[in-house]
Amino acid sequence: MKNIDPRHYDVIVAPVVTEKATVASEHNKVVFRVASKATKPQIKEAVEKLFDVKVKSVNTLVRKGKTKVFRGNFGSQSDVKRAIVTLEEGHRIDVTTGL
Repeated sequence: MKNIDPRHYDVIVAPVVTEKATVASEHNKVVFRVASKATKPQIKEAVEKLFDVKVKSVNTLVRKGKTKVFRGNFGSQSDVKRAIVTLEEGHRIDVTTGL
């Protein structure tokens, strides 16, 4: 069994499965929700170690939380940081199988 640092699981929260993420996967890109304090080098290392692939680049974005009204009560969603990870040619991650 390969030696995986448990801190990598704290960096990568979950894969994002949306229409846009599915279209991006055809271009060798995978989208993950990541910890809000995670840096690009940390995300790159975590993806390479957890999925045994070679990462070409990492782009990050923070989706600001929206204000919603539910049964007359105001609430706000949390901010979510996402990472769009571009993989080298020949490498693939199937997010439907899970970790």
